[in-house]
Amino acid sequence: MNIDDLKSFALDVYWSSHHNADKLWKKIDPSLWDLTHNPWVILQTISKDKLEKILAEPDCHSDFEELLKAYREKAQVIPWFKKQYPKSPLSTVAYFCMEFMLSESLPIYSGGLGNVAGDQLKAASDLGVPVVGVGLLYQQGYFRQLIDKWGNQQAFYPYNDPGQLPIKPLRRADGEWLRLEVALPGWTIWLRAWEVKVGRVKLYLLDSNDPVNYPPHRGITSELYGGGTELRLKQELVLGIGGWRLLEALHIKPEVCHLNEGHAAFAVLERARCFMKESGLPFHTALTKTRAGNLFTTHTPVPAGFDRFPPDLIEQYLGVYAEKLLSISLHDLMALGRLNPGDAKEPFNMAYLAIRGSGAVNGVSKLHGKVSRQIFEPLFPRWPQEEVPIGYVTNGVHTPSWDSSESDKVWTDTCGKQRWHSPTECLEEEIRKVSDEKLWEMRNKERNTLVEYVRKRLCNQLAARGAPLEDIEKAKHIFDPSILTLGFARRFATYKRPNLLLHNPERLFQILTNPQRPVQLILAGKAHPADEPGQALIREWMRFITGRQHHHIAFLSDYDILLTEQMVQGVDVWINTPRRPMEACGTSGMKVLVNGGINLSELDGWWAEAYSPEVGWALGDGQEHHDEAAYDAFEANELYDLLEKKVIPEFYDRNNEGIPTAWIKRMRESMAQLTPQYSSNRSVREYTEKYYLPQAAAYQERNGMEVVQWQKELADNWDKLRFGTFKVETKGDRHEFEIQVYLDGLDPKAVKVQLYAEGSLVDMKLMKTFPDLHVYQASTASSRPTNDYTPRVIPFFHGVNVPLEERQILWQK
Repeated sequence: MNIDDLKSFALDVYWSSHHNADKLWKKIDPSLWDLTHNPWVILQTISKDKLEKILAEPDCHSDFEELLKAYREKAQVIPWFKKQYPKSPLSTVAYFCMEFMLSESLPIYSGGLGNVAGDQLKAASDLGVPVVGVGLLYQQGYFRQLIDKWGNQQAFYPYNDPGQLPIKPLRRADGEWLRLEVALPGWTIWLRAWEVKVGRVKLYLLDSNDPVNYPPHRGITSELYGGGTELRLKQELVLGIGGWRLLEALHIKPEVCHLNEGHAAFAVLERARCFMKESGLPFHTALTKTRAGNLFTTHTPVPAGFDRFPPDLIEQYLGVYAEKLLSISLHDLMALGRLNPGDAKEPFNMAYLAIRGSGAVNGVSKLHGKVSRQIFEPLFPRWPQEEVPIGYVTNGVHTPSWDSSESDKVWTDTCGKQRWHSPTECLEEEIRKVSDEKLWEMRNKERNTLVEYVRKRLCNQLAARGAPLEDIEKAKHIFDPSILTLGFARRFATYKRPNLLLHNPERLFQILTNPQRPVQLILAGKAHPADEPGQALIREWMRFITGRQHHHIAFLSDYDILLTEQMVQGVDVWINTPRRPMEACGTSGMKVLVNGGINLSELDGWWAEAYSPEVGWALGDGQEHHDEAAYDAFEANELYDLLEKKVIPEFYDRNNEGIPTAWIKRMRESMAQLTPQYSSNRSVREYTEKYYLPQAAAYQERNGMEVVQWQKELADNWDKLRFGTFKVETKGDRHEFEIQVYLDGLDPKAVKVQLYAEGSLVDMKLMKTFPDLHVYQASTASSRPTNDYTPRVIPFFHGVNVPLEERQILWQK
């Protein structure tokens, strides 16, 4: 057995979380594996002699051979992207994100954003989509949580020793460590580069903790989402500008740059600067060229969620960069991040910069796309809200990362080993063939495993906060693996309403402790250290738990990947209670699908489009409500009613074999309909076909100088445009429209003349041309009144996204 092969697996965060790998690492060092789930730490800790002895044992040897076989089989499979697009214009997508959730052995994540980023990298590996990730290596990452005996959240920041992480220094061809230079006011900082292997995909991380740096600058990459505004700006400069320079140093030339949230928006400036250097073109032309290949994904449901920086801070850190490297004024730079460029006091908005530097923008669910169009409507004055250029791709989760070993076996027996490596549309019918008995057996085993884990973790948690020995002893017997188990685990913030279940504590207590149909509840979640209201919600739950002294509820601290895995694999029902429409997407509920868990959720985010009565339960009416207190009370009662009248009876109503047939029917439909649809397999294929491929082609085809010349002609002539006579005639079942347009020298090919009605858009044809006067005609069905239609003129240039890149519009009055 080759130990070097084992080291390769340990350094690949994709394969280190494989089910067969889990068994192998546990056999090598059970206690260290349970504590860290870090294969690289295990290999660095164990002696070579001891490792060779363990690997020689038949069970270990068999597990390793199975793992090696799976690796070789995957390597031989031609991935989806290569088969589907053998002559693709897309060679590389650079995927920028502030955080990546890939493995507990690499704690550089906080929550949902990192979850999406990590799962998309893994799915890109499965599908062979040519993606490279770019992020930051944090010395401390996001905080770790301890709940003390008074219910207070304590925040800790353990150090991430790079030598114990599954990463390796990125080196040049001559063996020198690749280091990059970024100028800050009065100082130059050096950034060290690291490489993370994620199957076929590589993730590059930058780190400022270089001994040559000025001490405060070494701490730029200290904490994720820590520090103040200035530290956040420096982190985003390192990510965006440093990240693109890293790609340049590696001679990676992406056609597409995917900005996963606005934190990385400075990359659009550096990409334009590099193109300026290559082409000799000015900044505006370079940005016009390169933005065709930039994609901005927003995850934020409220305007306050975007990073904003004071003008003086932007001037301090980017003034010289703008004038010396971009050859533009500070005013022009600030205009890219402002709604009103003339307002000298308006902060610099990173989302605005991302929008003005991208060729496409998307939200992360259907509802969030609509919410985002509302948020960004002010950037596109006079345009109908439905035409604000924000699309959507609903998030998905990397199903193999979240399935239990029992679930994996059921899906493998039914759908095959390679089910997540190609289109998944056929899986729905296959999984419906699984018998009630097999699904119920799977569910019981998963719940039993979860109960064992809860007992062990709760004991450790109580010991860490100095609880009495009798409390620790009681924790060894908490929960019953045969009763209905609910789960709630989210970031504790007021808009997520984690205490909706606590609205009537007495009623909740009666639900949990019903002697005929008992229920148990597992809670987890962190509140940001600066979010006192969120921390107060945790204290409220802890008072309820400790005051009642019962064994039907547990709050597990330090919500991380390991806890997430256990919860989503073992709970019967996943509860989610955000205040609509504050949940951009939400992926936690997607993780339970593959394991047979069922969702009970507010009709918000992904559940607003996924829900149907046969796959789960819905909370709310799918509308927004302004009287929050009153509606919270209403929905709390609705939640209790759903549990008492529908969820709990369905779980406990059994046939003669002890199987809850109605429950299994709902569970099967949830697994069949939703698991493939809300997987990152689907979302990455959607990104590839909807954005990556078209944008790669658009970037390669675009001539920036031609587009800039067109924009100049529009700017010079737009105010001169006007409408002439407008005629409408109805003939039988058709309306015939004719409009005169005075273009005053503007090329008719530079615009489109359209008829607009809500929900309808008709391009008008140029029928006659006179000096400066053009006559356009169109015909529509007479089913709508003629006064529903309004003529308009909009810019047009092949390959340019209007109104994203050119927002002019003229309406006939």
